[in-house]
Amino acid sequence: MTERLTLALPKGRLLDGALELLRDVGVDGVDQASRRLIFDDGGRGLRLLFLKPADVPAYVTYGAAHLGIVGKDILLEQEPDVYEPLDLGFGFCRLVVAEPRELFERDDPGKWSWVRVATKYPRLTEQYFSARGVQVETVRLDGSIELAPLVGLAERIVDLVQSGETLRVNGLVEVAEITRSTARLIVNRAAMKTQYATITRFIEDMRGRVVEAGAR
Repeated sequence: MTERLTLALPKGRLLDGALELLRDVGVDGVDQASRRLIFDDGGRGLRLLFLKPADVPAYVTYGAAHLGIVGKDILLEQEPDVYEPLDLGFGFCRLVVAEPRELFERDDPGKWSWVRVATKYPRLTEQYFSARGVQVETVRLDGSIELAPLVGLAERIVDLVQSGETLRVNGLVEVAEITRSTARLIVNRAAMKTQYATITRFIEDMRGRVVEAGAR
């Protein structure tokens, strides 16, 4: 008997897009208003886990979930040992360097030699600045990154933006783009071998819906 698949889903900005795509492939029975963290889907026979986005790769890596949906930004930051078979095409955003407008108006990034940056992406931040020969001190934060320059914690930030409105409201200006991100489907490596047929069928169903959505 085939074991039921467990899918880890990210709470927050990617959840609506993930659930919309899952409904298209027959997943049903999820009550978004509920505080429950585990749902059993009657349509596809999946078990769904609702997690903080940054925790999704760990659940998949260690086999607590067979599959997961997570942003490419988190995969680049954590570099988990998982398969990444599918770009789901939603949740587009950019990881950028930003600074206060008054600093931007007199700043020359080409002359940076040392910077202090607030971010929840210390690995990507270190890689970006090191590749440009700039020493960086990272201040690790988990939220409200835009506040850091306003109170003197760090002059610059590295954070995700979608429209850029949050930067503008807080008087910040984008200086550089580090990378781009969309939602990705990831798979546990051992599960891909032991439940190859079931997982492959699910991936192909998702792929078909992604292609359809792109053609609309």
